[in-house]
This record gives sequence, structure tokens and C-alpha cells, in this order.
Amino acid sequence: MPGQIVQIVIFAVIAAVVLFQLYNVLGRRVGRQPEEAVAEPGRSARKPAPERVEASPTDATVPGLPALKARDGGFDTGKFLDGARIAYERIVRAFAAGDREALRPLLTPAVYASFDAAIAAREAEGRSEQTEFLHAPRADLDQAELDGDTARVRVRFLAELRTRSKGPEGEAVDDRRTAELWSFERLVGGSDPNWTLARVEAAQA
Repeated sequence: MPGQIVQIVIFAVIAAVVLFQLYNVLGRRVGRQPEEAVAEPGRSARKPAPERVEASPTDATVPGLPALKARDGGFDTGKFLDGARIAYERIVRAFAAGDREALRPLLTPAVYASFDAAIAAREAEGRSEQTEFLHAPRADLDQAELDGDTARVRVRFLAELRTRSKGPEGEAVDDRRTAELWSFERLVGGSDPNWTLARVEAAQA
């Protein structure tokens, strides 16, 4: 009987050690967690929405893309997304800075008019902004279509931004995660190979 008790005690100690090691490995949080972020002075820290892991769509699964590529044999998905991502970053930064000259060639007249009105309203309130990307934005093809000779491609952008704003009430810093659908268009076979932003829509994060 005493021998059995000793064995039980030994097994209990071993089990406790194993559980402790598992806790150390599985229960440890790696890196700085969102809830541990330090709030900027004058504002409270906000926990960002959980990330969604999605598979990148292939050309065959993007609605309208096969038809567009059949019409425009020079369309390259990778190059287009690289250019769209660059345009996205330039437009976001230029809009925040109120740089109309940088925005004008990247937008259709209708979109430029709406951006210009928003910038003018901000200027009238005595506000200024500066936006930076916390990480490289993600860009995925969402849809493509042909309307006569006009090609339109919609891209889904996911980005994490930090905006520093100044106004009559003082300065503020805002970190946020955005999800938007941007539609670019151009004339197929036209002399201008550049795509311009034709529409901006909110998307599900």
C-alpha cells in the first residue's frame, strides 16, 4: 500500500509539471497584443477588429476578368495590382495633405470634384491632416467589366492607417483599419494606358 501511494504522488507531480509546461507554450502570447497598445494622450485605445484570413482570388474566379483579358490581351493581373496599390497609397496621402495637383491625374472628373469639395470643407474648418500606412496595404481583384470600350476593374483594399490631424481644438492621432472597394477605369485600345479612379465604396473588413 505505501508503495502505491508513493507511485500516485510521483504521477501527480509529473502531471503537474507537464501541464505547467503546456501552459507556458500554449498560453503565452507572442508579441505586443492589440489590447496592450498604449493610448495616445487625449484618446482611448481601441481594440481593432480581428483579422480575416482569405485566399487570394485567381483570374478565373474574378467575375468578368476572363472577358476583359480576352479583349485586352496586354492586361497583366500582377502588374495591374502593383500599379493599383501604388495609386491607392498616393491618392490616400494626397487627399489627406490636400494636394489637388497630385490627385487630378489619378481621378475621373466626378471623383476629383468630390475629393476637392471634401478638401475645401476641411480647409474652411482650419483643419489639416497627414496619413501614413502602418503596413503595406493588401490589394485583391474583386470584379472586372467591359462597358463598350471602357474597362473597369474593382479592387478590394485592406489597410491600416495612422492619421494625424490638427484643428481649432488641437491635435489628434487616429489609428484605424479600412476596407474599401476602388473601381479603376480606362479606354481599351486608347492612347492613354493609365487607369483612373472612378468610384470608392466601403467594403466589409
